[in-house]
Amino acid sequence: MDTEPHDRDDLARRAKDLYERRIRERVEAEADNEGRFVAVDVESGDYEVADDALMASTGLRNRRPKASVYLMRVGRPTAFRLGGRSLATRE
Repeated sequence: MDTEPHDRDDLARRAKDLYERRIRERVEAEADNEGRFVAVDVESGDYEVADDALMASTGLRNRRPKASVYLMRVGRPTAFRLGGRSLATRE
């Protein structure tokens, strides 16, 4: 894509769309991925799955240093919950 996403809502929408269209089937096929973190690069569609957010983000950035990263969790509506509130995340 030609432009970098700067808008949080646009970044989230694009990441969720990529997850649904290209990533979900592969990641959720492995039962042990439930609850793990997925870092998605909204520009390339590349992703990294790991046990924690830092590992997922770092793994993806090792391959794609300029990635526009959005964090998700496999099988969960949001990446983090704070004080009873769910928070979608991005870097």
